[in-house]
Amino acid sequence: MASSREYLEFILGQLSGLEEITHRAMMGEYILYYRGRVIGGIYDDRLLVKPVPAAVSRMPEALRELPYEGARPMLLVGNVDDREFLTELIGAMYEELPAPKPKKRRQALQEREK
Repeated sequence: MASSREYLEFILGQLSGLEEITHRAMMGEYILYYRGRVIGGIYDDRLLVKPVPAAVSRMPEALRELPYEGARPMLLVGNVDDREFLTELIGAMYEELPAPKPKKRRQALQEREK
């Protein structure tokens, strides 16, 4: 089941206190980014986040669910109605999220410039 645009808009509204929240559609679902780093996504109208220590400590009882078959488990955010909690959660996760990998084309251009 694909996620609805309405649920995406609801989650983006809840996260509107954070600057630089972006998303990308991916096969009927949505990947969410904070300041360029993947925080998780919306899968089957569920908000799932990466299980970094900051997220686990703020949601110790959160279920670990698969966003899709063959993926690594992520944490299900059950309290999506609490805007303050979501803002704090995503802000706390940022430092523990991996930096984006450079794209191969960009990487090749950087190598040529050296």
